[in-house]
Amino acid sequence: MTTKERLHKLVEELSEQEAEAALVIVERRRDDPMLHALASAPADDEPSETSEDVSAAESLAAYNRGEAVSSEQLRAELDSD
Repeated sequence: MTTKERLHKLVEELSEQEAEAALVIVERRRDDPMLHALASAPADDEPSETSEDVSAAESLAAYNRGEAVSSEQLRAELDSD
């Protein structure tokens, strides 16, 4: 089964509400210049430093513990400075 055939089958199984939500996502993705730029950007093949890996792991662990800051909280903090 081709990708388009699989997609068509999936679409046929969606409720009208699910189809509407999916259509919004597909249309936005198709028309978003930033997503086009990201999709065509070269892969980042530069090796990371050990300190970057440690920092990323610490950040992910904090996020998984629920210690993330929402974008609204961050904006409020940045605006108050």
